[in-house]
Amino acid sequence: MASTGVTLKAVLFDVDFTLARPGPELGAEGYVRIAKRHGLDLDPERYDEARARALESVQRHPELVHDEEIWYAFAERVIRGMGGDSERARDCAIEIERGWERSENFDLYEDALPVLEELRGHGLKIGLVTNGARDVDEFLAHHQLDVDVAVGSRSHGKTKPHPTIFQAALERLGVAPEEAAMVGDSPADDIEGARALGMSAFLLDRQDLHPDVAERLPNLYALPAALGLPRPG
Repeated sequence: MASTGVTLKAVLFDVDFTLARPGPELGAEGYVRIAKRHGLDLDPERYDEARARALESVQRHPELVHDEEIWYAFAERVIRGMGGDSERARDCAIEIERGWERSENFDLYEDALPVLEELRGHGLKIGLVTNGARDVDEFLAHHQLDVDVAVGSRSHGKTKPHPTIFQAALERLGVAPEEAAMVGDSPADDIEGARALGMSAFLLDRQDLHPDVAERLPNLYALPAALGLPRPG
């Protein structure tokens, strides 16, 4: 719930795995299909393990600067882990990662639009704060998302959990940190980053991966009640 005695004025959302999920083109099927164009034969059964190992090796930029090279290297490690240990893995990785820039490669979760509409009904401002290489405005238009502000790390220059990316959204909304809540799927990027700035924050844990985290939501439908908002009817 928002801080005691302070009126909640805005809710910020992460995008990937919060409002939208990547489609098949960005998963094992996409890796295999794109790799074939580069002359690589990948084993889709090795995708989950290869991705998990690649995530373990991902290193943030020490100053949280937006750096797409980090994710090119990540995709290349996945490709090699799926059996594509070749000098062509690099070019394949770049093509795969550029797929994350394409709005049509994502689908909104079924709870995204209804909950955003419900928050609007309570007079709350809505913002997006997202890491990634996408054109945020194009993403909003493609998925018909009605928000007041959207800040992406590519244009902002810093990635979550750097405080300035949250501050940029709050300043454009005209609200103070204690008047806003953050919702996202990353304990470090979304929750710790927002709370360090003085915002309330809720972890969206769709897969029940973080049972020990307080202020945890199983889906977005649980958000209005967590914010202390009266429900319709």
